[in-house]
Amino acid sequence: MNPLAHGPGAYEVAGINSASHEFDKGIPARDPPRRLWRSALALLGGFVTVVALSLGTDLGLHAAGIFPPWGQAMEDKLFLLATAYRIAYGMAGSYVTAWLAPSRPMQHALVGGAIGLVLSALGAVATWNRGPAFGPHWYPLALIATAMPCAWVGGKLREHQGYGAGSEVFPHNNTQRHTT
Repeated sequence: MNPLAHGPGAYEVAGINSASHEFDKGIPARDPPRRLWRSALALLGGFVTVVALSLGTDLGLHAAGIFPPWGQAMEDKLFLLATAYRIAYGMAGSYVTAWLAPSRPMQHALVGGAIGLVLSALGAVATWNRGPAFGPHWYPLALIATAMPCAWVGGKLREHQGYGAGSEVFPHNNTQRHTT
């Protein structure tokens, strides 16, 4: 088919189906501001997931007496525990971001990971040499080092899931293309 021709199907050669207005690998064209808001909400959803789970676990471990009272120094093994669950929660938050993303779930998960990396770096700068209550130097470095791998794993989990829970709520949020 001639990509310069006019009419339905004229742009199929270029990867654009003009009859159904499908662009970018089968994702229906939408109002760009709406998609931008949905992308922002996907990122916010992942961020809220990580923060809520992390702070909830921190509070629970402090209340249970596993972690010492706030402001007191913790042993390295407790920071290792905190690192472990923050890694799991980082993957969960990236999965939520990818699940809520209006398109390109992996890219959304990686943008969320980049934001997490920047926030972890800022946290490291703010707490470096502030005393033992803020933990050993390896702890913020571990959070920085794991931000992007966690984002990739969370995004990959969503991609491997294919048509899952999010596809019923957001039918355009599928990582696979319908071919009929």
